Parts: sequence; structure tokens; C-alpha cells
Amino acid sequence: MTSGIRTFRFSCGLALLCWALSSSTFVDDARAQDTPNCAEPTTQSDMNSCAALDYEKADKDLNKAYQQVRKKMGDWDKSADDDSKGAVEALVAAQRAWVEFRDANCEASGFQARGGSMEPMLVSSCLADMSTKRAEELRELSEGF
Repeated sequence: MTSGIRTFRFSCGLALLCWALSSSTFVDDARAQDTPNCAEPTTQSDMNSCAALDYEKADKDLNKAYQQVRKKMGDWDKSADDDSKGAVEALVAAQRAWVEFRDANCEASGFQARGGSMEPMLVSSCLADMSTKRAEELRELSEGF
């Protein structure tokens, strides 16, 4: 191989490496700029993003509360006689019905701004509010076991 070809390949490799490094920095900068200031959102897009983040947090809290009460009810079922078993089944049925209700209710709430830029915020805010309330209900239920 001639030294000209080696030099060309080395130059191309170096250029590719520089591009890759600068691209990852650019992507990191873009991600940082995409994260809205949820304490003071300034655009509808920011408000939509912040509402989605609120829902994500509320959903994680809801899942945690659900798993805790499900464990306690499972322990109840293990120690109960046959006539008293079924706590977990009842919880699962109730939670499935509640999730279906929540999702439909929040979809209906979004119709206040159907097709507009506010619709995602209304739906996410509704999902966050209802999930937060349900998590509290599940924690209260858990206290009884």
C-alpha cells in the first residue's frame, strides 16, 4: 500500500473520529436544551413536556403503591382460610377497571382542547392527578393489612 493511501485513510479515520465526538457533544447539548424548566415553563411545548413528566412521576409512585398493597394482600391470602382468600384477585380486578376508567376519563378531559396544542397537557395533567389520588387510596388500603 502506498503512503498516500495510508495518509488518506488516516485522515479519513481522524475526520470520522472528530465528527463522532462533536456529534455526541451536540446531541448532549440538544438534550439539555430540550429539558424544560418546569418551575417556570414558558411555551405550550414546555407545559406539555412538564405535564408528561408529572404523569411519569405519578405513575411510578402509583406502581410502587400498587406493588406494596399487592404484596400485603398476597400475604393475607397465604394466611387466610379458603373462604377468605381472593384479596389479590379483587385488587387486580379493581386496578384494571380503575386504569380503564382513568384513561377514558382523561381522554374525555382532553376534548376541551381537541386537536389543539393544549390537549396533551390536559390529558397528562389529568393522568397525573388521578394517578396521584389512586396511589394515596392504595396506601390507605395497605394500612388495613
